[in-house]
Amino acid sequence: MYGTIARIKIDPTRIEELKALGDSMGVAPGQVTRYVYQMDADPGELFLVAVFESKEAYWANAQSPEQSERFMQLSALLLADPEWHDGAIVSVA
Repeated sequence: MYGTIARIKIDPTRIEELKALGDSMGVAPGQVTRYVYQMDADPGELFLVAVFESKEAYWANAQSPEQSERFMQLSALLLADPEWHDGAIVSVA
């Protein structure tokens, strides 16, 4: 499996908009799951976790026009550009 973790900053009053956007996006081809964590210490700091079946599935999605559109919608809600961390998943419990 392969995926990304993104640190994002958002106005906490827009969290419901972010949830609605995520719900409307559904699951991308090859995507296993997606999580969004809201930090206790800073409600405007969130971590997005996206898990894909493989690195190839992840990159196919990342380079697709559909993902580009989803990213533009997400970016409109954010206070700054996301900080992305891609990598292989080496352990699952």
